[in-house]
Amino acid sequence: MIELKRIIKAGFVNFTRNGIISWAAVLVVTITLSVITTIILLQAVLYFSLAQIKDKVDVAIYFTVGAPESKILSLKESLENLPEVAEVSYISATEALRLFRERHQNDYPTIQALDEIKDNPLGGYLNVKAKEVSQYESIANFMKSDNALVLGSASIVDKVNYHQNKIVIDRLNNIISGAQRLGFLITLILIIISVIITFNTIRLTIFISKEEIGVMRLVGASKMRVRGPFMVEGAIYGIVATIITLILFLPATIYLGRNMTDFLGLNIYDYYISNLFQISIIILLSGVFLGMISSFFAIRKYLNK
Repeated sequence: MIELKRIIKAGFVNFTRNGIISWAAVLVVTITLSVITTIILLQAVLYFSLAQIKDKVDVAIYFTVGAPESKILSLKESLENLPEVAEVSYISATEALRLFRERHQNDYPTIQALDEIKDNPLGGYLNVKAKEVSQYESIANFMKSDNALVLGSASIVDKVNYHQNKIVIDRLNNIISGAQRLGFLITLILIIISVIITFNTIRLTIFISKEEIGVMRLVGASKMRVRGPFMVEGAIYGIVATIITLILFLPATIYLGRNMTDFLGLNIYDYYISNLFQISIIILLSGVFLGMISSFFAIRKYLNK
């Protein structure tokens, strides 16, 4: 414990003694952590937007006019038991007519034609939402299978609009997959660049102390005794940079939340505050790990001499 206290104290001494160089390293780590935080927020916007789009995609199963409601509800229950299905909502023929009138309330000829018919010309339908966009095809295949036909649904189903929406669903599925791959690639590239810059900056701070390292090695100091203070110093870079990053993003997210919510679709400030603990942990661990691992490898050159 005494040795550990000495190492920690030496790390703080190194940080304060290096002055401008230490703060330069903190600045570089802050930039790195800012990149990581920006990526977290951008991914939140991306996934929110994709979720909104996915929520608007569904498969509608239209039933013939006068189809028994008991059979429709029986099919609804079977669909709800499918592992791919997230939600099934039933719109009755009466409700379908009401919604149709609302959509065409300014279309006088259509409303007049409905009034002349008197009877409801529409049947009920089911809206089926899948857990994943790629699963709509299997739901459509279920409707063609013997399982669905056994329930007697073949005689009451008028049409399933999956094939009309298939192009849109496939395109959306490709966009989601491509966006996820692109987001991961960009994240990886930016983090690698940031790590290299941080590593070189910390190596510069250690270069200033190379004579001190040489003296410590000559008097028989262990590798851990020499390396420890610099790793503590690297951890301090990460902790200070984390605090600065979190403070800087507070006004930035307030501005984005007030002025860009309509454009982004997500209130960045609300997301940042509600997930502040998780973001803080990710940034803190990233900063400390980045500082310590960079110090570990940067000083290895001088320990091997």
